[in-house]
Formats: sequence, structure tokens, C-alpha cells
Amino acid sequence: MQEGEEPRGTTGIARPVLITAAALVVSLVLATLLGSESASLAKAIAEPTGLDRVLIFEVRLPRVVLAAIAGAGLSIVGASFQALLRNPLAEPFVLGVSGGAALGATGAIAIGAAAAGWLQATLGAAAAMWIGAAMVPGAALVGGLGATLLVYAIARRAEHGSSGTSILLAGVMVNAIAAALVTFLKVFVGPGRAQQLLRWLTGFVDLPTASALAATAIYVGVGSAVLLSDAARMNLLALGDDTAGALGVDVRALTRRTFFACSCIVGGIVALTGLIGFVGLVVPHALRRTLGPDHRALLPASMLAGAAMVLLCDLASRMLFRALGTELPVGAVTAMIGGPVFLALLARPPSARAGEA
Repeated sequence: MQEGEEPRGTTGIARPVLITAAALVVSLVLATLLGSESASLAKAIAEPTGLDRVLIFEVRLPRVVLAAIAGAGLSIVGASFQALLRNPLAEPFVLGVSGGAALGATGAIAIGAAAAGWLQATLGAAAAMWIGAAMVPGAALVGGLGATLLVYAIARRAEHGSSGTSILLAGVMVNAIAAALVTFLKVFVGPGRAQQLLRWLTGFVDLPTASALAATAIYVGVGSAVLLSDAARMNLLALGDDTAGALGVDVRALTRRTFFACSCIVGGIVALTGLIGFVGLVVPHALRRTLGPDHRALLPASMLAGAAMVLLCDLASRMLFRALGTELPVGAVTAMIGGPVFLALLARPPSARAGEA
């Protein structure tokens, strides 16, 4: 029996996971088959060189996989932060983690753009491509981890704890500083590159390269495995650090692992999609009200439901292309959903918010 394990049967844990997995499968099918242009799966299978095959398997499917990875990672990070900080408002975008990751990735992109010619001449085009694919998520990881530690340290110093409004205010300020530094870095790249960075920061799910998608999947997979392995220990954190420690949980080691794993996940995602906010707030909050606080069920269910949410938001942005004449950033769609939810949570009494953490 793991630390923090409660007398809840495996059926009670498996049921929500199976339900959210079914929702994800439906979302995957819809996101792959539907879009701004019609395509037939039957034709795609029957005609190996046809346009339908290119559209479904070479254009939509990699984008769908990226959207699912991004949603799953952001959701499990949000659920883990809320458990660790005992604050239902905790979320990577709100806490400044995404902003710090964006700053790290922007710096790596700016340096990579300046050194691209040298890398290709020295190592070859293929090696330069793989180095670039790994360097940007790594820099985003460092930026996200630095932002996380800074926000947490400020909150603890301000309130001698890790909850309350100070952690939210610290996250807002770290985001503002990161945004200012990103704007500063744009000066050092060409106008075309600066426009690409601006579009990237709004949170787009574009067609990824195979190397970039593989690197992101590794970052998210490793970080998620660490968080899932600590799900039972996170249950004990609701009792307080002292009680959790008395029951055998090394709270400081758990905090370090969670911060590193969350930064690893956010860094990998932000490096490829830019800033997609509020997924880690909306999904865990909704599931916690339905499933309860058991993180053995909440974390995997959040991953699956978060993947489905981003898939459907990306599908909505693609379906609106014909009506709007342009494609909405996925980050804008998730913000329109998550912003009101965040304000509603913020308006609730502190005692009510604490009871949900």
C-alpha cells in the first residue's frame, strides 16, 4: 500500500479514468476528421497519394497529437500545483511558470537564430535541427523552474506559507517581468522572426516537426510519470506539511520533485505551442468537484480530460476559420473559457476555496 492510500477500491479509481479516456477518444476522432476543409477517412485509406490522406495523416494528425499532449501536460501540472500549494487557483499560467518558460524558450530561439548558420556548417543540417529541437524545451524548462521557485519563495517570505493572495500576486508580477524581457529579446531578431514569436506567444497549435514533437512528448512523459508516482503522497498534503511528514512523506523532497516535473512539462509544451492558459485551472477544478480530492484518480483523469479540452478548442478554432477568415489562437479560446472560471473562483470566500484544494 502506498503512502496516503485511502480505502477506495480500484474500481472507484478506474471508472473516472475510463470515462475521461472515452471522451478523449471521441475528441481525437472529431479533431482528426473535422476541420475547415472536408476530408474523407475512407478516401485517405484507399488513396495513398490522395489529398485526403495528406490532409488527415500528414497535416491534422500531428497537430492533433500535439494538442492532446499539451492539454494533458497542462492539466496534470495544474492539478499537482493545486495539491502542493493547497490553492485551487494555482495554475502554471497564473503562477508565472508559463511566462518563465516562454522567456527561456524565447532566449533560446533568439540565440539559435543567431547561431543557426554556424551550427549547420559545423554539425550539419540534421544535427543542427535536433539540437534546436532539444535546446528550446531545455531552456524553457530552466525558465519555468526559475519562475516557479521565485514565485514560491516570494509567497513564503510574504505570508510565511505557500497559500493566499501573495502567491497569485507574485505570479502576476513574474509574468509581467517575463513579458517585458520577451519584448526586449524581440529587438535582437529580424522582423520576420519577431512576428513568428508574437504569433507563438499567443498560443497556437501548429503543425510540428517530428523532432520537435518527439522532444515535447519526452519532456511531458517523464514529468507526468513523476507526478503520477507521487499521486498518493499528494493526498496527504491536504492534512498539512507537519501531519504529512509524521505519516512518512518527505514534504521537501516531494516539493522539489513536483516543481521540477511541472517545469519539465510546461517547458516542453510552451517551447512548441506558446502560452496556452487556464487549462490547468478549469479541468482539475471541474474534475475535483465531480470525483473528489483523491489524486490517484484526479491526476490521470485530468490528463485525459485536459487533452480532450485542448483538442476541442483547437477544433473550434479551425472550424471558425471559414466564418472569420482567420484562425483563432487556441490560447485565446482557452482564455475565454478559463478567465470567467478564474474570476468566479477568486470571488469566492477564502474558506470555500481552501475547502476545495
